Amino acid sequence: MPSVRIKENEYFDAALRRFKRACEKAGVLTELRRR
Repeated sequence: MPSVRIKENEYFDAALRRFKRACEKAGVLTELRRR
């Protein structure tokens, strides 16, 4: 499972966007859909 650390002075939205991108790269959603 991808993890994202929120940097200092970073908005939550930006961190959430990075997390979504990391999940997409790792193929988490496609794996969930397959099951």
